[in-house]
Amino acid sequence: MAADRVLELERENAQLGADLASLQADHAALKQQLDWFKRQLFGRKSEKRQEVDPAIQGNLLSALGVATPPPKDQPKETITYPRRQKRRDGAVNDTGLRFGEDVPREIIAVTDPAIEAIPEDRRILIGKKVTYRLAQRPGSYVILEYTRPVYKILDDQTILTTPAPANVLDKSVVDVSFLAGMLIDKFCYHLPLYRQHQRLMQSGIQLSRSSLGIWASRAIDLLRPIVDAQSRHQLQSRVLAMDETPIKAGRKKKGKMRQAYFWPIYGDADEMVFHYAPSRAHSHVQAFLGDFNGTLLSDGYEAYAAYARKKDDVTHAQCWSHCRRKFENAQNSDSSASEEALALIGVLYRHEQIIRDRQLEGERKLAYRTQHSEPVVTAFWAWCDKQCHRPDLLPSSPLAKALKYAMARKASLQVFLADPEVPIDTNHLERGLRVIPTGKKNWLFCWTEIGADRVAVIQSLLVTCRLQGIDPYTYLVDVLQRISEHPESQVGDLTPRVWKEKFSQNPMKSDLALAAQ
Repeated sequence: MAADRVLELERENAQLGADLASLQADHAALKQQLDWFKRQLFGRKSEKRQEVDPAIQGNLLSALGVATPPPKDQPKETITYPRRQKRRDGAVNDTGLRFGEDVPREIIAVTDPAIEAIPEDRRILIGKKVTYRLAQRPGSYVILEYTRPVYKILDDQTILTTPAPANVLDKSVVDVSFLAGMLIDKFCYHLPLYRQHQRLMQSGIQLSRSSLGIWASRAIDLLRPIVDAQSRHQLQSRVLAMDETPIKAGRKKKGKMRQAYFWPIYGDADEMVFHYAPSRAHSHVQAFLGDFNGTLLSDGYEAYAAYARKKDDVTHAQCWSHCRRKFENAQNSDSSASEEALALIGVLYRHEQIIRDRQLEGERKLAYRTQHSEPVVTAFWAWCDKQCHRPDLLPSSPLAKALKYAMARKASLQVFLADPEVPIDTNHLERGLRVIPTGKKNWLFCWTEIGADRVAVIQSLLVTCRLQGIDPYTYLVDVLQRISEHPESQVGDLTPRVWKEKFSQNPMKSDLALAAQ
């Protein structure tokens, strides 16, 4: 009996030991999560690392054989006719344009050469017709007042009226300057249309809030062929960077929006194109890249690697910045080892900075990477292999996950060493796509998938304008007027990259700008 009791106690002790080990592992995992959340709330908001002690870094690199680099319900109300009239006075639902006497106006006299050619003794001025259009100056609104003479021909008593000048949007009351300003305010400065409508009302201008959305949609639809042309040219690049960023678009059910994605692509010629897709499926990569031949640079999402494996003429390169983030997340669980990894990756980035400072290109850039960066990469893999064989390294630890991430992508992370045109990371792409998460802080979601697709179109042009050093307002004012008469076969001329060469020196201006001259 005593022996049985001893065995029972030993089993209970073993079970308690196992339970304790499990609780300790859970505690460690929860502590790691808590530390991660603390870093997100209170830590640095940049990936830039603080300088490591030169002595520590020097010792680390020396040991690895690497030279040290340079330093409730809402109340209900019954809608009555007086209420509807009040809404019309507030210009919520009507499509007209009304403005107060204090709103500035520019008067533009319009003439018709055909009527002016009739001798003065055969015609008599009997009145004038007035057309109003809403225009925009930076920070203010102006009414363009077009005065059009009405003549009576004495010979046959007919009435001739000078036609109103052509407009970008047919039968609209807005000038191209207003369209461009509205699009830039919304998509560059992330000012929702309802706030723009409030600003218009405060300026004494009354029009329908829904009209703003209609005008924005019509203007963006005019620009879509330009983005299509830009995308075709972009796919001719030798190196493409691609990523995906989430967006809520379309109603899934009451109170819940659908999860969708924008897929931005960055090409060799500093052109960026956003594609909208309703999911993150692998098939979208093939759909957007088509028969692309070259090097595809991405993060660690498997869809990109799967695409490259199916294409013999596509090389897959991956981003060192994403690799670095994995070791950043492991700092609280194993700070010493994580700091060693971050120090080595930091050396790579210092060399890339030197390349930029010296403006090295082509073979000179490749030679520098071979001489300085390749030994660091070799040392990094040796260090990773050593850490993977540590007996105290738990597979569930953040450091183990970071090591697994890096080792699984070893070949792709080394592509930049053999091709000087391949960047070390996708940071240039992420800087471009930042307009989406920044915008979401203001407009939150896209009510429809069609709306999300239009966001992709306009952001493709606005972000590319910024990359090309082009004033987006000047660009939009020009191309919105030019595109209706531009040959379809030459629509590529209106992409920001080509437009900068052909039209930027003498762009088309709005009537507002012409009236001010």
